[in-house]
Amino acid sequence: MTPVRVLLVDDQALFREALATLLATHDGIDVVGEAGNGDEALTQVAAIAPDVVLMDLRMPVLDGVSATRRLRGEHPGVQVIALTTFDDDEDVFAALRAGAVGYLLKDVSSARLIEAVLAAARGESVLQPSVAAKVVARFAQLSEPPPQALVAPLSEREQDVLRLLADGRSNREIAAKLFLAEGTVKNHVTNVLGKLGARDRTQAALRARDLGLL
Repeated sequence: MTPVRVLLVDDQALFREALATLLATHDGIDVVGEAGNGDEALTQVAAIAPDVVLMDLRMPVLDGVSATRRLRGEHPGVQVIALTTFDDDEDVFAALRAGAVGYLLKDVSSARLIEAVLAAARGESVLQPSVAAKVVARFAQLSEPPPQALVAPLSEREQDVLRLLADGRSNREIAAKLFLAEGTVKNHVTNVLGKLGARDRTQAALRARDLGLL
């Protein structure tokens, strides 16, 4: 398996060093560069083409939200995970609107961070459970037409997967929780999205909530 190429962006050099050391313990991850602000990050992305960028939000010169917006516009294939100390609504939704596929806090466990990087490289969204709850709550406030009933009901196992998915769990975490193979979980997630008529995991959680499945 080709290692996931990661760029670390944070204005604290000591934190970047610790993060690089932590990620280096996993054979499937290769830290290919570091940057101290958003402007440096854009230069690095153009030069080294990482798969995933771990992006702090509050930095000098160019902040993480602005850098993410420009990065996603110029390099849409590069996935960005916001990794920050703050989880207030303004930061969360600004980062997600800018194109970040994930939002994690710096007190996240090493195992969760590594899984998030691997998940982002696969194109999956990765949200801290508390952040996932904010997203669901915010979108639940939007006015939408009443949801139509499911064409096909969810199986008991698919309902189990849906509940964990709505909590912001990755496929690997769901697999461990339910004692399933990760490939099996991926298939269940695909089925859940299809039955709910959802394009992604967040939309699936919102639709399931509207239907009273959560």
